[in-house]
Amino acid sequence: MGAWEYGSSTPHTPTLSILPYFLLMLWEYIANGLVVGTLYVIVALGLSIIFGMIGVINFAHGAFYALGAYFAVQLQHALGFTGVLIISPIIVAILGMLIEVLFLRRLYSGDPLLGLLFTFGLAMVIEQLIRIIWGPSGYPFDIPKALFGAIPIGPFIYSKYRLFTLICTATIIVGLWWFLEKTRYGTIIRAGTRDPEMVRMLGIGLNSIFTLVFGLGIALAALAGVLSAPLAGVQPAMGNEIATAAFVVVTIGGLGSFWGAIVAGLLVGEIVTLSIRFWPPGAQASMYILMAIILLTRPHGLLGERWEKFE
Repeated sequence: MGAWEYGSSTPHTPTLSILPYFLLMLWEYIANGLVVGTLYVIVALGLSIIFGMIGVINFAHGAFYALGAYFAVQLQHALGFTGVLIISPIIVAILGMLIEVLFLRRLYSGDPLLGLLFTFGLAMVIEQLIRIIWGPSGYPFDIPKALFGAIPIGPFIYSKYRLFTLICTATIIVGLWWFLEKTRYGTIIRAGTRDPEMVRMLGIGLNSIFTLVFGLGIALAALAGVLSAPLAGVQPAMGNEIATAAFVVVTIGGLGSFWGAIVAGLLVGEIVTLSIRFWPPGAQASMYILMAIILLTRPHGLLGERWEKFE
């Protein structure tokens, strides 16, 4: 798992005499679990939206996550952190939309397995291209100066950058919900998720909507890659790990479920982070154990049915 899941970010000295060390330590791990969970949520939502609308299980999602981080590395000196946080996901989204238009779209009418195989191969191609262009070694990514250090929150202190990541991801989730629920395109996307043929019969072309949805999902993955770069650094295989976690989150939340991805992402983030503290040997396995328990009791995931009704 990435370093940002293990990281201890806050010195405790000023409050050790007031609150027991255990509570301070627990607060820190819970807060870090929220950061990890919200990053899982952002990646899983992109994955979930693409599957829900297009029906493609995008195995290349993690590769686009890594690509977002690498574009951030490439452009950070010219644009600064704020600039790359906006521009890098846009560049990766445009690249994803080109791939959807030129290649993926041709596979929609065929066997669904073709889309899965295509994205699997695409993931390997992107990772190898990253190694060729940027090299096999990783890159450090400094925390922006404005977000360096810690900030007091009541009796606790916490990393400014981790707090920024929490606020940023929460804003993205709310914005995405608003887009899907309150805009015309969001209404079409939700309707197309339930019944694409009905949308076509209403005279609405779905090709451009599919491209928009694919680009949106890819942009979310790239954005998570940029946000995680200062926490875990950047390296070619960074997408494999997050993609695995995102698939677990989507499976637990319910394939194609918006709110399911949010609940499951936060749950997985907390369980993995707390396992690192209390049961380190089982930290990697904890999310899979949770997934097994959920699937045994709710085969469609926590909120899988709600995507079909899109309440």
